[in-house]
Amino acid sequence: MTERLVVPGKPGNAGGGKEPWFRNNAESDEENWRLGNLRTPKYVQELQTTLHAKAKERSELRFHALYDKIYHRSVLTHAYQCCRRNKGAAGTDGQTFDDIESYGVEQWLGELAQQLREGTYVPKPVRRVHIPKPNGKTRPLGIACLRDRVCQMAAMLVLEPIFEADLPPEQHAYRRNQNAKSAVQEVHSLLTSGYRDIVDADLSGYFDTIPHPELMKSVARRIVDGNVLRLIKQWLAAPVEEKMRDGKVLRTTANRDNQCGIPQGSPISPLLSNLYMRRFIMGWKSLRIEQRLGARIVNYADDLVICCKGSNASHAMAAMRGLMAKLKLTVNEEKTRLCRMPEGEFDFLGYTFKRLYSARTRKPYRGTRPSKKSIKRMIESVRLQTSRNMEWMDAGEMVMRLNQKLGGWTNYFRLGPVTQSYRFIDRYTTTRLRRWLCKKHKQRSKGLRYPDEYFYNQLGLIQLPKLPQRLPWAKA
Repeated sequence: MTERLVVPGKPGNAGGGKEPWFRNNAESDEENWRLGNLRTPKYVQELQTTLHAKAKERSELRFHALYDKIYHRSVLTHAYQCCRRNKGAAGTDGQTFDDIESYGVEQWLGELAQQLREGTYVPKPVRRVHIPKPNGKTRPLGIACLRDRVCQMAAMLVLEPIFEADLPPEQHAYRRNQNAKSAVQEVHSLLTSGYRDIVDADLSGYFDTIPHPELMKSVARRIVDGNVLRLIKQWLAAPVEEKMRDGKVLRTTANRDNQCGIPQGSPISPLLSNLYMRRFIMGWKSLRIEQRLGARIVNYADDLVICCKGSNASHAMAAMRGLMAKLKLTVNEEKTRLCRMPEGEFDFLGYTFKRLYSARTRKPYRGTRPSKKSIKRMIESVRLQTSRNMEWMDAGEMVMRLNQKLGGWTNYFRLGPVTQSYRFIDRYTTTRLRRWLCKKHKQRSKGLRYPDEYFYNQLGLIQLPKLPQRLPWAKA
C-alpha cells in the first residue's frame, strides 16, 4: 500500500542536507513568466524544498493535505507578485492589477483565500485571443482572469517541486537549470556523438488535444488531495470566450464537452503539458525503444526531435507515431520528416542544424546557426517598431524599445557562428532607425545626418557583440 505524506503546516528547517529547490534569481531567458528575480518568502522556500526532497527521495510517494498550502497567505502573496511581474492583459471580467491595487491587495487576496478555504471558488471563463505566427497563421492564447491566474500560480508553486522530481532529462521546457539553449546543446552533442539520423517531429495542436482523463491520471499518480484535483479539473473545464469581428462574444465549452485541451498562456499549463509529454518519454523508455534503435529524444514543450544511430530513423518514426496515437495525440504528417546529417539540415527551437565550414580552416563541421525564420522574425519586429505609425515616439524611447528586442535576441542566439547574422540585423536596424528619424523630422541626407556612430554613441543603441565563429561546445 502506498504511503501518503502529510506536509506539515509549518515546515521546519529544510536546509538539513537538502538542496534548496527554490530560486531567487532567474537566469534563463524563458523564466519571465515564473519567479523572475522576486525574493521567495521563507515559508515558500521551505515548503518547496521539503516537497521536492520528499518526491525525489521516494518515487512512489503520494501527497495529500496540500490544498491549504495553496491558499496560505505567503503562497498567495508570492503568487500575486509573480503574476504582477509578468504583467499580462485582463481576462473576461476586465479586472486589472491597477484595479486590484486600488481596491487593496491584502483585502483582495484575503477574499480569494476565503473562497478557496470555504470551497466557493469557481473559475471564470477564459478570454481567447489569437497571436500571429511567422507562417501567417495564428496561435490561440487563453487569458485567465487575474483571480484565476493568481490561484493557478499558487498551485504551481506547490505542485511544481513535486513533479519536477519526476520529469526525465529529455524534457527541457519550463524547468530549473534547463531551457531552450540546453535543448539545442543536447541535440548538437548527440549529432557530434554519432547520432546522424534525425526524426524532426511535429505535433498538431498539442495543447488543444491533451485528453483530460489521461492527464488527470498523471496528476493523481502523485497527488491524492481531492480538493487540489478538483481545482485542476475546474481550470481544464473552464468556458472560453472569444470576441468576434462583429463585436459579439462567443462562449464555448469545447474543452469540457470534448474532455481535452489546456489553455496556452495560463500559469499552470506549462506544468500540465510537461506532465503529459512525460508519458510519451516514459513509454519510449519502458518499451526499450531507445536501447533497441539507438534513438534519443530531446523535447521542449511541443517541439520534439529524435536523434538516431545507424539507419533506424524510419523505425523510430513508426514507434513515435504508435505511441502518440495511444496518447491520443496527432502527428502532423506534412511537417514530420526524416533528415540525415550532415547532408541534410533541420530547424529546432530557432536554430538550423547543418553542415558548416570553419572561417579559419574552411573544414566542415556539424553545427548550428540562427535559422532564417528566426532572423526574418527579428527583422519583422524591428520593421514594425520603426514603422510610420510610430513617428510620435521620442527617439530615446524608440532606442530603448529596440534595445529590448535586440538584447533579448542576442541573449538567446549565442550558439554557433552568429556574427554574420548579428551584422545583418545591425545594418537593418540602423537603416530603419535612420529612415524613421528622417521621416519623423521631415529631413533628407539620411546617411550624412545620422551616421551609425550617432546611434551607438549618442542614442545608446545596442550593437550586437562580436563573438567567436565557433564556441567551445560547438567544435567539430
